[in-house]
Amino acid sequence: MLQREGETRIPAGCAISGFINRSGRRTDGSVIVKSIACMHERSNGLGGGFAGYGIYPEYRDQYAFHVFYDSSDARVRTEVFLDTPFVVVIRSRIPIRKNPRITDERLIWRYFVNPLPTKLQDSQLDERTFVARCVIKINDQIDGAYVFSSGKNMGVFKAVGYPEDVGDFYRLEEYSGWAWTVHGRYPTNTPGWWGGAHPFSLLDYTIVHNGEISSYDANRRFIEMFGYKCNLLTDTEVITYIVDYLHRRLEMPLEDVAKVIASPFWSEIESGKFSPEETEKIKHFRNVYSSLLITGPFSIILGYTNGIMALNDRLKLRSMVAAEKGDTIYISSEECSIRTMCPDVDRIWSPRGGEPIIAELYEDCAERVGK
Repeated sequence: MLQREGETRIPAGCAISGFINRSGRRTDGSVIVKSIACMHERSNGLGGGFAGYGIYPEYRDQYAFHVFYDSSDARVRTEVFLDTPFVVVIRSRIPIRKNPRITDERLIWRYFVNPLPTKLQDSQLDERTFVARCVIKINDQIDGAYVFSSGKNMGVFKAVGYPEDVGDFYRLEEYSGWAWTVHGRYPTNTPGWWGGAHPFSLLDYTIVHNGEISSYDANRRFIEMFGYKCNLLTDTEVITYIVDYLHRRLEMPLEDVAKVIASPFWSEIESGKFSPEETEKIKHFRNVYSSLLITGPFSIILGYTNGIMALNDRLKLRSMVAAEKGDTIYISSEECSIRTMCPDVDRIWSPRGGEPIIAELYEDCAERVGK
């Protein structure tokens, strides 16, 4: 039936949700699927996706590459490339379940790889930079191939479709992780295609995002000076690379990463709200990393090796709710989504704009699981 303007509820478009159990207790993917299904109206079927952390404990020492292929020829060329810098421990198709609402299906393969010691030594790069450069090279130079997940003991699963159908398609109830994030997409000015679905990922970093980045061109021009390539036809991709650059390459704490991408307004900085030391730090970030300030409405959830970070824009133009129950932290666009995961939370609140929520595995747990 033809939908007329005003007949479909689209409360600020897109939906995000996620949780982490800080003691490392693993939960199967059906829980995160249910959390996004109740926000069905915030998507339009043009993209859905999930990121799970702790899902590959038996291969936790290998990088898990998830790859879309447009053709068998693209797969052959990619596998020839992979066999040069890496030892490929396992290669196989990613298991799927046919779903009538998931169309234009890609060839979807999975590889567990380790860098060849000789190639890594010759590169004179640290291991994660070496792997990241290989991923970027595949995505930029091999037509019809896209590495959409490349971290250790984690994986991204995404497609064109409603997120609950994407979860069914990838059989997420068969995976268990200590942290999950999910996105339901409602694209407004970029195409809906498999590579453009969220999460966006590089190494263990994943981003799900509700909003629109008006600073995209400035952000892209800056980050591409450092070897990144933004070619996935959506603004959200650049956030992943900004986080990778600031947090991994510059070793900036996540609290400071948040101050760069969602910096306080100049009026706040000059108001005396912050200590003299903090004021000087924020001014430094505003001056040195001005091109990495993200402007426009956004709420994001960042997933990484042993934690998640949730962040709103300073004006809080996109909804975000947080909750806590015991060792678990929940984040979502709507409270109803959190209640599907945990009906009786200990506390629930709305984070302030620009103030991150950072939740990580407890230290002894991170050591136990090999992080």
